[in-house]
Amino acid sequence: MDEVTDEPLYRDRVCGIDIGKAGMVATIRVPSDASPARRMAETRSFGTTRREVLALADWLRAWQVPAVVMEATSDYWKGPFYRLEAEGFECVLADAKQVKNLPGRPKRDPSDSRWLAACFERGAVTPCFVADPEFRVIRLHTRYRRDLIGERTRDKQRAEKLLESAAVKLSSVVSDLHGVTGRDIMNHLITGERNPKVLAQMARGRARAKIGQLEAALDGAEFFTGHHAALLKLMLERIDRLAAEIAALTEVIEQLLAPYEEQLAQAESMPGWGRRTAQDALAETGPDMTRFPTGAHLASWAGRTPLDNSSGSRTRRSKSKKGNRYLAAVTGETAVAASKTQTREGARYRRLARRRGKLKAQVALGNTQLKVYHKLLSTPGLRYQDLGPDYYDRQRGTRRQIAHHVAKLGALGFEVTLCRIPGPDPGPETHQAA
Repeated sequence: MDEVTDEPLYRDRVCGIDIGKAGMVATIRVPSDASPARRMAETRSFGTTRREVLALADWLRAWQVPAVVMEATSDYWKGPFYRLEAEGFECVLADAKQVKNLPGRPKRDPSDSRWLAACFERGAVTPCFVADPEFRVIRLHTRYRRDLIGERTRDKQRAEKLLESAAVKLSSVVSDLHGVTGRDIMNHLITGERNPKVLAQMARGRARAKIGQLEAALDGAEFFTGHHAALLKLMLERIDRLAAEIAALTEVIEQLLAPYEEQLAQAESMPGWGRRTAQDALAETGPDMTRFPTGAHLASWAGRTPLDNSSGSRTRRSKSKKGNRYLAAVTGETAVAASKTQTREGARYRRLARRRGKLKAQVALGNTQLKVYHKLLSTPGLRYQDLGPDYYDRQRGTRRQIAHHVAKLGALGFEVTLCRIPGPDPGPETHQAA
């Protein structure tokens, strides 16, 4: 091995791995046999198959290396990471931005692995969040379900565009094109029915009050040809097939998350949160909130925290923060749902949307919801307690009263020091900023 001299270290024996799809390069750094102040380093190449990863594990054991760091490269890191973790090694996943090589240095796999090992032994690597083995499996199901839901939504949009291209304005009258009324009308269009009066009589429930509008919307059905019908039939069959697959996945997810019914109930108690969103969020974070020191850490990990970009007195516009895109999607949905409720969170969204726009209001409310989520799951048995839609009005009134009385006492020559009387914790929103 080659000997090198370095500064005091955070870890004594480390290994840095640069991973690719079919191969990886590993560098170990251990104390020198000649002098404790010096280091020995060796670099070797391995494959990513099971046999090659086990050979890497044997090499690490031979040098008594207990800890391994690797860069989060696509999904290539997962196989070696999980295998080495199962072999008893401490595995750390590093964010690529943290360990980016310095400009001017050669960008090659051996040099990257040496750089990872050097950063790791100096404590310059903050571990990324990696789910427990149990929740890795749950994640696979919830993420695939979300992908299937997205595919189904796109096919529904394609069906609507197909009808519009054939001058069938059904979606202008029916609120849910794929509800009972919409599906009946589309099925009859596929079978060859073109009479708008007959098609309008397929209306069900409240849509019966719109029969006249339906007749007018379906008046151009003669432009709906056999080719349109064949395409629409394919789209509806695909939508039904996806719906069946989503239902089957949901049953499996319910079974996998059955031991965590309490955490799901806590998440569902928040405004705008339903069963599916609670399952998706729990699959991403896991039930152990000690993995995130505070709710702000969780919000930042999900990308629901604004970035600062300032130099001196100048503040520049910054790009949106990258984070867990699945958890960000969940909070995007729950923020929109909560905005329609008469709750403190709904009032927060509406206040921010008026001043900053809807997109920024969604991010801000997502930040708030994740902090509440962290508080709930950190306290067993706790449920969401709403502070009311008039929360901000009450706070503003209280501040005005305090300012008024302090000004009066100041005018009489008194110096006022305010101190809040300790009281019981009012609920999971006490840590949030007004």
